[in-house]
Amino acid sequence: MNAEWTKLRTLRGPRWTLLAGLLATVGVGALICFFMNRNFASVVSDGKPFEPVRTSFAGLVLGQLAMVVLGVTMIGGEYASGMIRLSLTAVPNRTVFYAAKAAVLAGVTFLVGLVAAFTAFFVGQAMLGDHGVSLGAPGVLRAVLGGAVYLMLIALLSLGVATMLRRQTLALGILVPFFFLVSGILQAIPGVTAATQYLPDQAGQRFLQIHHQSKDAYGPWTGLLITVLWVAAALLGGWFVLRRRDA
Repeated sequence: MNAEWTKLRTLRGPRWTLLAGLLATVGVGALICFFMNRNFASVVSDGKPFEPVRTSFAGLVLGQLAMVVLGVTMIGGEYASGMIRLSLTAVPNRTVFYAAKAAVLAGVTFLVGLVAAFTAFFVGQAMLGDHGVSLGAPGVLRAVLGGAVYLMLIALLSLGVATMLRRQTLALGILVPFFFLVSGILQAIPGVTAATQYLPDQAGQRFLQIHHQSKDAYGPWTGLLITVLWVAAALLGGWFVLRRRDA
């Protein structure tokens, strides 16, 4: 685990990736909240509950891409450079090697996620003015903590997918368009809208809501469970491939 932590903290790429994710999450969220406050009456429709926490996390769409990149490069970079052979020579137990990567990635992304989530929340609520909520309001603390958990889970999901594919460019070529474009596009297609609620990003972001809407098929805790199951499947798949295939 010390080796994985050393790799992560001594490389410039991960530091810049995490910083970019933090700034994107906070900056975009603050901007959306600012314009939402100025045009609140025209943007929020009558009868539909306003989600102040999720609005302040509008930048999470970009922030999660940073977590995807970090999760993929955590192991994809070693496959691309050939360093995976040296790493597995130093740590022959592939389960320990993989678990150390997942543990370090989870710890770092959760801590950065906490900073991003609470900063985005407080800045966003300040931008929303009278339309904002306090941290002590029902469901708010859970939703804010959920932002940090969500970013961590997306990073772990990406690690698992990259380990299964063993190609950094292929993993990024699948995950980045999926989270940034495909998932949102599928939501707009009438025939598959219901099914998209069970995709990992859509289910995970349900945890950021403080209101339950009639169109929602499940609540926040079920959404978190669905995302955890996706992550578990990806990590197990990555572990299976890592153990079965030569580097």
